[in-house]
Amino acid sequence: MEEDNNNEHLSLLAELIKMAKVDNEVREIEFEFLLILAQQMGVSKEDFKLLFEQYIAFHPPKLEGERILQFQRLILIMNVDTDMAQDELDYIRELGIKMGLHPNATNEVLTIMNDYENKVVPPEKLISIFKTFHMTSPK
Repeated sequence: MEEDNNNEHLSLLAELIKMAKVDNEVREIEFEFLLILAQQMGVSKEDFKLLFEQYIAFHPPKLEGERILQFQRLILIMNVDTDMAQDELDYIRELGIKMGLHPNATNEVLTIMNDYENKVVPPEKLISIFKTFHMTSPK
Protein backbone atom coordinates (compact mmCIF):
# COMPACT_ATOMS: atom_id res chain seq x y z
CA MET A 1 0.00 0.00 0.00
CA GLU A 2 2.85 2.39 0.80
CA GLU A 3 4.33 1.84 -2.68
CA ASP A 4 0.95 2.73 -4.23
CA ASN A 5 0.90 5.88 -2.13
CA ASN A 6 4.44 6.78 -3.22
CA ASN A 7 3.59 6.15 -6.89
CA GLU A 8 0.52 8.34 -6.54
CA HIS A 9 2.63 11.11 -4.98
CA LEU A 10 5.19 10.85 -7.77
CA SER A 11 2.40 10.97 -10.34
CA LEU A 12 0.86 14.04 -8.72
CA LEU A 13 4.21 15.80 -8.53
CA ALA A 14 4.94 14.92 -12.15
CA GLU A 15 1.69 16.62 -13.20
CA LEU A 16 2.54 19.70 -11.13
CA ILE A 17 5.96 19.81 -12.80
CA LYS A 18 4.33 19.53 -16.24
CA MET A 19 2.11 22.44 -15.22
CA ALA A 20 5.16 24.50 -14.26
CA LYS A 21 6.79 23.61 -17.60
CA VAL A 22 3.78 24.61 -19.74
CA ASP A 23 5.31 28.04 -20.37
CA ASN A 24 8.66 26.35 -21.24
CA GLU A 25 10.38 27.67 -18.12
CA VAL A 26 10.40 26.53 -14.51
CA ARG A 27 11.12 29.61 -12.46
CA GLU A 28 13.02 29.32 -9.20
CA ILE A 29 9.95 30.23 -7.15
CA GLU A 30 8.01 27.42 -8.89
CA PHE A 31 10.83 24.95 -8.25
CA GLU A 32 10.99 25.87 -4.56
CA PHE A 33 7.20 25.56 -4.20
CA LEU A 34 7.26 22.13 -5.87
CA LEU A 35 10.13 21.02 -3.66
CA ILE A 36 8.16 21.98 -0.53
CA LEU A 37 5.16 19.97 -1.79
CA ALA A 38 7.45 17.00 -2.51
CA GLN A 39 8.84 17.16 1.02
CA GLN A 40 5.30 17.32 2.46
CA MET A 41 4.46 14.18 0.46
CA GLY A 42 7.56 12.38 1.72
CA VAL A 43 9.32 12.36 -1.66
CA SER A 44 13.11 12.63 -1.48
CA LYS A 45 14.90 15.50 -3.17
CA GLU A 46 16.65 13.01 -5.47
CA ASP A 47 13.36 11.42 -6.59
CA PHE A 48 11.87 14.89 -6.98
CA LYS A 49 14.69 16.02 -9.29
CA LEU A 50 14.33 12.85 -11.40
CA LEU A 51 10.72 13.79 -12.12
CA PHE A 52 11.98 16.65 -14.29
CA GLU A 53 13.64 14.18 -16.66
CA GLN A 54 11.48 11.05 -16.69
CA TYR A 55 7.94 10.27 -17.74
CA ILE A 56 5.57 9.21 -14.97
CA ALA A 57 2.13 7.95 -15.95
CA PHE A 58 -0.69 9.98 -14.47
CA HIS A 59 -2.74 8.23 -11.81
CA PRO A 60 -5.35 10.59 -10.41
CA PRO A 61 -6.15 10.21 -6.74
CA LYS A 62 -8.97 7.79 -6.04
CA LEU A 63 -10.84 10.05 -3.62
CA GLU A 64 -12.63 13.09 -4.99
CA GLY A 65 -11.40 15.25 -2.10
CA GLU A 66 -7.80 14.42 -3.02
CA ARG A 67 -8.49 15.23 -6.68
CA ILE A 68 -9.90 18.60 -5.65
CA LEU A 69 -6.81 19.19 -3.50
CA GLN A 70 -4.60 18.36 -6.50
CA PHE A 71 -6.62 20.79 -8.62
CA GLN A 72 -6.01 23.47 -5.96
CA ARG A 73 -2.27 22.70 -6.07
CA LEU A 74 -2.29 23.14 -9.85
CA ILE A 75 -3.85 26.56 -9.41
CA LEU A 76 -1.23 27.44 -6.81
CA ILE A 77 1.67 26.41 -9.05
CA MET A 78 0.15 28.35 -11.95
CA ASN A 79 -0.10 31.48 -9.82
CA VAL A 80 3.11 31.20 -7.79
CA ASP A 81 5.03 33.16 -10.43
CA THR A 82 2.13 35.65 -10.88
CA ASP A 83 2.37 35.14 -14.65
CA MET A 84 -0.69 33.20 -15.76
CA ALA A 85 -0.72 32.12 -19.41
CA GLN A 86 -3.65 30.77 -21.45
CA ASP A 87 -1.68 27.54 -22.01
CA GLU A 88 -1.59 27.01 -18.25
CA LEU A 89 -5.35 27.55 -17.92
CA ASP A 90 -5.99 25.12 -20.78
CA TYR A 91 -3.68 22.54 -19.17
CA ILE A 92 -5.46 22.83 -15.82
CA ARG A 93 -8.87 22.45 -17.47
CA GLU A 94 -7.68 19.37 -19.37
CA LEU A 95 -6.16 17.82 -16.26
CA GLY A 96 -9.33 18.54 -14.28
CA ILE A 97 -11.25 16.48 -16.83
CA LYS A 98 -8.65 13.68 -16.68
CA MET A 99 -9.08 13.65 -12.90
CA GLY A 100 -12.84 13.25 -13.29
CA LEU A 101 -13.72 16.68 -11.92
CA HIS A 102 -16.83 18.40 -13.22
CA PRO A 103 -15.77 20.82 -16.01
CA ASN A 104 -18.24 23.51 -14.93
CA ALA A 105 -16.88 23.36 -11.38
CA THR A 106 -13.29 23.70 -12.54
CA ASN A 107 -14.24 26.60 -14.82
CA GLU A 108 -16.03 28.36 -11.96
CA VAL A 109 -13.02 27.94 -9.67
CA LEU A 110 -10.70 29.30 -12.37
CA THR A 111 -13.01 32.29 -12.81
CA ILE A 112 -13.54 33.19 -9.15
CA MET A 113 -9.91 32.66 -8.10
CA ASN A 114 -9.30 36.21 -9.33
CA ASP A 115 -11.58 37.48 -6.55
CA TYR A 116 -9.27 36.17 -3.81
CA GLU A 117 -5.93 37.26 -2.41
CA ASN A 118 -3.09 35.41 -4.15
CA LYS A 119 -5.83 33.71 -6.19
CA VAL A 120 -6.31 31.15 -3.43
CA VAL A 121 -9.95 30.08 -3.22
CA PRO A 122 -10.79 29.28 0.42
CA PRO A 123 -11.23 25.53 0.98
CA GLU A 124 -14.86 25.83 2.08
CA LYS A 125 -15.74 27.79 -1.10
CA LEU A 126 -13.82 25.30 -3.26
CA ILE A 127 -15.67 22.35 -1.73
CA SER A 128 -18.99 24.17 -2.02
CA ILE A 129 -18.46 24.70 -5.77
CA PHE A 130 -17.62 21.05 -6.40
CA LYS A 131 -20.54 19.87 -4.23
CA THR A 132 -22.96 22.06 -6.18
CA PHE A 133 -21.90 20.61 -9.52
CA HIS A 134 -21.58 17.10 -8.13
CA MET A 135 -25.21 17.21 -7.02
CA THR A 136 -26.34 18.41 -10.44
CA SER A 137 -24.32 15.83 -12.39
CA PRO A 138 -26.37 13.17 -14.15
CA LYS A 139 -25.73 9.70 -12.71
